[in-house]
Amino acid sequence: MRKLTIVFALFLLAGVGQVFAQDTNRVGGQLIYGTDINTVGLGAIAEFPIADKMVISPSFSFYFPKDDGLVSTSAFELNGNLNYALIDENNILFYGLGGLNFTNYKAKVDLSSVGGASDVSTSEGRIGLNLGVGANFEIGKSFLPFGEIKYIISDFDRLVIAAGLKFNL
Repeated sequence: MRKLTIVFALFLLAGVGQVFAQDTNRVGGQLIYGTDINTVGLGAIAEFPIADKMVISPSFSFYFPKDDGLVSTSAFELNGNLNYALIDENNILFYGLGGLNFTNYKAKVDLSSVGGASDVSTSEGRIGLNLGVGANFEIGKSFLPFGEIKYIISDFDRLVIAAGLKFNL
């Protein structure tokens, strides 16, 4: 029994070493566009390999405020995705992505322009599901251009298009 436990422990340790030896960690920036929000934004993104063909990819993005006269809106989102490599050919890696999203949406009404005493604002957050695809373009540098398109399923449904650069750590 003791030999079986030692053999199991060795296989487990070998497997853990293999899981974390797959690829490099990356961090970067991205430019995004959200369809329901109808504005662009900036964000930070990272990639942490966890297994062969799989990385965890957290990100944070802030949409630029949008002013529609009396009402101004802004939003930010937090994402935690699992990316799975589908095709890796000709220095292009295509991957599917799925994960969780949290979006906070804020609206502010300027009542001072219509004789009101103050502004009124409200903020609301919702959790959603991310489903999409992306591509990393290996160009032989210490950075990696990428593009993603995902649909967020939540009370704030939208299509998000992102492009940016990830830097090897």
